[in-house]
Parts: sequence; structure tokens; C-alpha cells
Amino acid sequence: MQNRITHLRLLFWLALLGVAFWAGTAWKNAETGKNSEPYLQSNGNAHGTEHSATQQTNGQPDNLKPYELETIHLFENAAPSVAFITTTVMQMDFFSRNIMEIPQGTGSAFVWDKKGHIITNFHVIQNADKAQVTLADRSTWEATLVGVAPEKDLAVLKITAPEKQLIPIVLGSSDNLRVGQMALAIGNPFGLDQTLTTGIISALGREIKSASGVPIRDVIQTDAAINPGNSGGPLLNSSGELIGVNTAIFSPSGAYAGIGFSIPVDVIKWVVPELIKYGKIQRPTIGIEAANSSVSQRLGLEGALVLQVTPGGPAEKAGIRPTMRDRLGRIRLGDVITGIDNEVIKSPTDLPLVLEKYKPGTKVTITLLREGKQTTLTLTLASN
Repeated sequence: MQNRITHLRLLFWLALLGVAFWAGTAWKNAETGKNSEPYLQSNGNAHGTEHSATQQTNGQPDNLKPYELETIHLFENAAPSVAFITTTVMQMDFFSRNIMEIPQGTGSAFVWDKKGHIITNFHVIQNADKAQVTLADRSTWEATLVGVAPEKDLAVLKITAPEKQLIPIVLGSSDNLRVGQMALAIGNPFGLDQTLTTGIISALGREIKSASGVPIRDVIQTDAAINPGNSGGPLLNSSGELIGVNTAIFSPSGAYAGIGFSIPVDVIKWVVPELIKYGKIQRPTIGIEAANSSVSQRLGLEGALVLQVTPGGPAEKAGIRPTMRDRLGRIRLGDVITGIDNEVIKSPTDLPLVLEKYKPGTKVTITLLREGKQTTLTLTLASN
């Protein structure tokens, strides 16, 4: 009887321990379940956050800042209008006498219209025998030369690409630019095509010398990086509109040093149609040959000293006197042109820059010095 009671007690305690173990395990699982839920959720969020940092919406990372998206969209919209130019020269091999094409250089350009006109710098294609234009879609086309304006460092080429592959650049304006506004350059520096650099307009009204030696005035200065190969590429505003053509850099070393120059789009707007129509700028003329600046400076003259007049030209008809020798062989200075209408002529280089504002056939009033006395006369401008 005593043994039976002992066995019953043992069974009771074993059962109690079993119930206690089962209850403890259930409680622990419940706690683990509660704790693991936020843990998994937290890890899920962590993975979600990590994923969202690289997740793409419409092909773009969704963590980009608004200004980054604006720049991306600007580049994507403008880049199809930007082209890459390679030039070659023909050279005869000294030994074989065979004619070979030798690479000359590279540059940038952009599409002007659906007719295939391509705009670049004159110095990019200067002295080249052949030029190829590579569009943004990687197609390459032989280019023909339409017209050049060395005095503006501009040139127009033409390719025969289908219209659907030609995306003209959007034209802006350069008469309302402000120092400090955003500027973006797209080009092919060092042959690296479709390169975007950003900066600001750092100055306005600069003057640089063109390939012909004639100054280019009212040039845009920018700190957007412009390097060899960028020449001929577009300078854009924050709306993706063309405001200038990148043409030169100021650099003691030859590499980018923080100052680049662009020809204003308002100049391009009137030069390019002239080049397409005539192959050159149809600048009006008064029919004279002026002394160069060094002669005027040496003589202490302010204005354009007339050396010769064109027979039958506007100047001769109006009575403008050229420089000549008298009977004793002494030089008698001709008239010195000091103004056209309300424009002041301070040096010989001012004369063509003032005349380009007029059209052939326009009547103008010429102010000049004749034997130290100021006088005026009227003439009708002719075509050069």
C-alpha cells in the first residue's frame, strides 16, 4: 500500500513537471513570436530602405534630388542634338606616293535643322580636307562644307541623314543673360562623347580674337568645364535652350583653368542663315581699305584711317579721301572715320563690327576727320 502511494506521488509530480514544461515552452514560443514579428518587420524595412536607395522608377533612381532630376532631364533632352566631329587631311606618302587620310582633330557640334545643317567652330574644321559627323545615335555621316565665318569662329556643315535622326537644338536668347545663372556645356572633350559639365555664367561682354584676327565682342564667360574637343558644342541655360557656342578657353597650361568662352546665340541666329544662304557673311561695306591698328596708334589717330577707296564704291561716290603722296612724295593722310550714325569708331577693328549691324542698301551718316576738322557725309552701303 505504501509503495502504491509512493508511485502515485511520483506520477503526479512527473505529470506536474510535464505540464509546467509544456506551459513554459508555449509561453516562450509566444514571447518569441511576439518579439520576432517586429524584428522581421524591422529587417524587412531595413531591406526595403536599402532597396529603395537603388530602386528605379521609370529607369531612374528614386532617391535623386529635384535639381538632379532637372539636370538629368535637361541632358537627356539636349544630348540627341549634339554631334561629334572628326577631321582629316590628305597627305602623300613620301616613298610610295600614295595619298593617305591623316587624322587632324576632333570637336563638337550640334544639329541646326531637319535639313541636315550642323553648326561648329571654324577652327574645328580649319585646313581640314574631310569631316565626318557622328550623331548621338552613333551613326556617322560624311559632311560637306556649306559656309564659314572666320571672324565669328563659326562654320556650317551639312549631312544627308534622314530627318528622323536629326533633332535640332532649341534656341534661346543671349540678350537677357545674367552673371550667376546656371550654364551647362555638352560636348566631346578629349574624344569622350556626350560629356556634360555644369557651372555658371561668370562674366558677360568679354572680347576674344577670332581666327581672322577680328575681335569677337560680347562673348559669354563661363566656369563650366570646357576642354579640347568641347569647341563647337552648345552652352545651355537651365531650360535646355542654346545660349552660346563654346569656342575657347583661357589657360596658361592649355588645359581647363576655370574660364571658358562662348559665342552668344544672338550672333549665331543671324550668322548661320547668312552662311547657309551665301556661304559667308554678307556684311555691308563702304568700299575702303583701312590702316591697321598699329599704324593708327603710331600716328596717334583714334578711328579708322582710310588708306584706299574702291573705285566706284560708296566711299568714292561720297567723296571720302584716301591716303596718298603729293607731288613732292610726302604722305598726305586720308580721312579718318570716327563714327557711323550714332556708333563711335575708335579703332579700325570697330568698323566691321559696326557695319555688321546694317544691311546692304542702307543709308548711313559717316563722321570723319579731314585735315583735323570734323565733317559728315551720307552714303549708301554696298554688299561686300
